[in-house]
Formats: sequence, C-alpha cells, structure tokens
Amino acid sequence: MTFKALAIDLDGTLLVGEDLPEDNITALRAARDAGLQIIIATARWIQMAQRVEARIGLHGPAIACSGAQVHIPDLGRDIFDERLPEDFVEELYELCDTERCIATITVEDRVLVKLEGAPAAGSMPPEMHFVRQLRGADPSRPRVANIQGSGVYARIRGELEPRYRGRVNFFDSIGPSGKTIMTLTSANASKGEALKRACAYLELDPSEVITFGDAENDIEMFRISGASVAMGQADERTRAAATFVTARNDEAGVARAVERLLATGRL
Repeated sequence: MTFKALAIDLDGTLLVGEDLPEDNITALRAARDAGLQIIIATARWIQMAQRVEARIGLHGPAIACSGAQVHIPDLGRDIFDERLPEDFVEELYELCDTERCIATITVEDRVLVKLEGAPAAGSMPPEMHFVRQLRGADPSRPRVANIQGSGVYARIRGELEPRYRGRVNFFDSIGPSGKTIMTLTSANASKGEALKRACAYLELDPSEVITFGDAENDIEMFRISGASVAMGQADERTRAAATFVTARNDEAGVARAVERLLATGRL
C-alpha cells in the first residue's frame, strides 16, 4: 500500500501540552517534502489548527471541532459544518452555568470560554472570549463543546447522555493539562466522517491515509483509514483499535512513526 496522506490529532498526539516538539515539526516537514498531504484533525477550533499548520508550513484541509468542521483554506470556506442540537445546547448551558467547570464552546468563528474567574488580559488568543455564563452569550448553535469539571461531568453523563445518546456524541479525551475533558458534538459529526470529506476534496481514498491519535474520538478515523497509529500513552481501547502503537507524545511519538514510514515505506 502506498500512502498519500497523514491525518494527525493535536492534543496528546502532535502536541505536548501546548507545545509542538521540534522533532515533530522536522518529521512532518520531511513528510510534506516527500509528497505526503498532511491533515490536522483536532477536537479544538480551526484557528488552533491553522496556527499549528503555519508553524510546520502546511496549507491544506483541516479537520476541527472533533470532526464537526472541515475547512478548506483555498476555498475560504467549510465543506462540512455540523452543529449540536438546539434543545441539547439549552440544557448543556444551564448545567454549565450552574456547576463549577471550564467550558470552551466553538460558535461560528469564535470560542466562548466559561471559567470561574476572569482570565488575565491578553492571556487568551483573539478568537477566545471569556463569558461569565453561557446562556445568552451567543445565539449560534455550537459545533463542539469541550467541558472539564467533575460535577458537571457527572451530571452530563447522568442527566443528558441517556436522553440524547443517538443525537449527540459523548467522548472523553485528555486535554493539554492532562485532565479528562468531555467532548460533545452532533452524532452526525466525527473525525471519521470529516476525514471522508477531506479525502473527497483531495481526490484520495481514506485507505491511502495513515491516521494518528490518542483518544476515543480518534477511533472513527482509525476505522476508515488504511493504517492507524495510537500514541504510547493512549488508553487500552484506543491502542487496540490502531494498527500500530508508537512512543508517547512526550517522546515525539509522531516523529518516530513518520521517520520509520519515510525510511522503510511502512509502519
């Protein structure tokens, strides 16, 4: 099998915390120069993906919001854009406003950030906007909600998931701080579906892609790609779903796998 593209998650995969290791930059630039298309596939927002792309020197489709958005820079628009159900969002916002939590909610071209205290001026990128409560902050339906906090986590699992399962994806992942984050998207959105859309635009078959990830929301990408790489620190289910397990993200596991691919043509 000749692979033509790599689709790579950010948090816990390409990144260590908020840092992008130099080994990963070097390896992906080598992959790009060898003719491989590189697709960033993150649970975070599109601006975050674009900043990582700029550091590496990439310019292609990006998957954001845990697969709810596929953005094409050459077209200046999205080719896939899925939103959470309105009734679910109303209940989610009420829970988040009631409980202590950290919530990042991606709506249109900005990210609402609900914290217990206001962040220091200039401490957040320009697309992020601090709000004291989510209800009434923005009328747009979000693409993705990333929620952290034990109390709100338990209530979402106990009160919302039983009623909205089938309409909403409830995924756990490990955020930059190492803590569990619940990622919520429409059930019609997944990194697997988003990868199909990106591949169609690039005139590739998903079997020609190697996917990289560390968490539950990466498994749908693994299932449709020709090969898949789980990070060494990934949970057992994610590692079992992959065709190859590399080193941990803090050991530049992406670079190690890409170096092997470029040297031998396989994982």
